[in-house]
Amino acid sequence: MAAKKVGSFGYDPWGFHLKGIERSFPIAKFFYEKYFRVESYGLENIPKDGRVLIIPNHSGQLPIDGALIGYAMLTNEHAPRAPKAMMERFFPTVPFVGNALNRMGAVLGDVDNCKVMLENEQAIIVFPEGVKGTSKVFNQRYQLQRFGNGFVHLAMKYNTPIIPVGVVGCEESIVSLTDFKSIAKKIGMPTLPLVVPIVWPTKVIIHFGQPIYFDDSNMKNDVVVNNVDIVKKEIKKLIDLGLSKRKNLFD
Repeated sequence: MAAKKVGSFGYDPWGFHLKGIERSFPIAKFFYEKYFRVESYGLENIPKDGRVLIIPNHSGQLPIDGALIGYAMLTNEHAPRAPKAMMERFFPTVPFVGNALNRMGAVLGDVDNCKVMLENEQAIIVFPEGVKGTSKVFNQRYQLQRFGNGFVHLAMKYNTPIIPVGVVGCEESIVSLTDFKSIAKKIGMPTLPLVVPIVWPTKVIIHFGQPIYFDDSNMKNDVVVNNVDIVKKEIKKLIDLGLSKRKNLFD
């Protein structure tokens, strides 16, 4: 595993702790290898060191996709890395959940946090669809939602490669029938889905694409938006590739 800078008590500035990873590793291994039977391709595309943004599609109501991507990177035979994952602002408000996620490498999805981590040459998982991705209902699966532009702006400013990632399988692992958005807004939640209370053991296929580089010679908004669209199209290609390899939901 690539080393992280931690203090004398084993924590980094965002709450990551080596023991947090060690304790969760056997559980992650079970879900990765046995439950979801994950196949990961293109791990050799991830830089062995230095700053990098890992940009996947997002889905599944729970951050299962992020956990599986993180495990794939931790066990990458080409160059294992312990990535950070930007999490929604809602999660730290849930008792015990925020601290547990912090110990395993999740960080509040804040621009300043991302800047500091890029300056520290870290690998960062960012889901530009945000909560719009995780709250998709079943008939919207694999329909990419609007991407935020911030990740491309940071990639250009900090000369950071982007690895597009297509995740297939998590879209069906938790089936959402509808989303009570109006009620969610009234009670201060980002989403209030009606889900089938089962995490299905769907077959998950992850494709890590080739690095994408954007320079900072022109950072006008229309250029940034066009670059976001380039990344989005690459992710869609990787999703389609994963769907073509899967025989059915469970194989």
